[in-house]
Amino acid sequence: MLTAFARAFKTPDLRKKLLFTLGIIVVYRIGTHIPIPGVDYQNVQTCIDVAKGNQGLFGLVNMFSGGALLQITIFALGIMPYITASIILQLLTVVIPRLEALKKEGQAGTAKITQYTRYLTVALAILQGTGLVATARSGALFSGCPVAGQIVPDQSIFVTITMVIVMTAGTAVVMWLGELITDRGIGNGMSILMFISIAATFPAALWAIKEQGSLADGWIEFGTVILVGLFMVGLVVFVEQAQRRIPVQYAKRMIGRRAYGGTSTYIPLKVNQAGVIPVIFASSLLYIPALIAQFSSGSSSWKTWIEAHLVQGDDPIYIALYFLLIVFFAFFYVAISFNPEEVADNMKKYGGFIPGIRAGRPTAEYLSYVLNRITWPGSLYLGLIALVPTMALVGFGANQNFPFGGTSILIIVGVGLETVKQIESQLQQRNYEGFLR
Repeated sequence: MLTAFARAFKTPDLRKKLLFTLGIIVVYRIGTHIPIPGVDYQNVQTCIDVAKGNQGLFGLVNMFSGGALLQITIFALGIMPYITASIILQLLTVVIPRLEALKKEGQAGTAKITQYTRYLTVALAILQGTGLVATARSGALFSGCPVAGQIVPDQSIFVTITMVIVMTAGTAVVMWLGELITDRGIGNGMSILMFISIAATFPAALWAIKEQGSLADGWIEFGTVILVGLFMVGLVVFVEQAQRRIPVQYAKRMIGRRAYGGTSTYIPLKVNQAGVIPVIFASSLLYIPALIAQFSSGSSSWKTWIEAHLVQGDDPIYIALYFLLIVFFAFFYVAISFNPEEVADNMKKYGGFIPGIRAGRPTAEYLSYVLNRITWPGSLYLGLIALVPTMALVGFGANQNFPFGGTSILIIVGVGLETVKQIESQLQQRNYEGFLR
């Protein structure tokens, strides 16, 4: 990986792309520290110091924003509205025939879906920004902080609308920065910004574990966490690269006097076909009842049960529900993102077949059978990786935003591998020597 980056910096046009990407990252990180108008910055810092990393329900969103959410900056919403909009559009593509037809139109259809994603991102940013401002005004953003209710001193309607507009504009700017990286930089800009947001929280989280440790002034806990993190990175790389290759043979076809086809290829089915999506879905779904209980008044039995079992990450009921939801969403996402019947029809159309399997419906049934078999270990792997923060809560007394948690490691390793592959492919295009050396 380091060799690929060193070779890229020696190539003039790739060096410009890398430096441009680094410049956009610097701009993005500066924006995560600029507070929005109407917020008392001193009170926010006081509440953050009081919280000491225990960020409760907003921990996941705060991680995706690089710590900007709890600081209530112009990039407080970060990339989350765009991620949510992309997932919603991807799910609707399977349900709405019009979107499915656009997806099949190629580049023009993809551009139209991207435009819809932008509109939905702005709408979600307005909704989430309004919710964040209302939470900050009520003091529920930092539960237990004595000055939580004074974060927004002026609670007039004009100030509230201004705060929502600024945060929505910040989300639009983040989306624009990501598209700039995609067009003029390297790789997928949104993924790189997500990578930077998560990686930015690592140093503070690691140092907090060292400060809370008691063995050898916290260095033993610190070193253990580093070793566990390296082991997890190796495990994630191993599983993310694992795939089942289904051999495909194409029959020869005579067109005029020339024979076409007769080649052999394969269909790569990844063990973790769903990626990190099931973990995000499960986390978001488990946040909903806890969020409802936090904003509801009174002390009813259902609210007491939710606060006892669905708020703390080390509760057995929470762990069981989290694990089962991840397994369910892994199968659900694979079912809607990979259509065996469509793949079988395309193979049959171009004269392809799997050796030993008849073309058409038997091929679709075989692909579905193989996909279900490899999704089981993939979903169980996702569930176990996601439970690492829970084990850290018990073993080290860490907070729920354990630096080497399942979601963060999956995203960082996935984006890192994809970026390196794209750099290597661009290097290969520029340094291809052909058959003559």
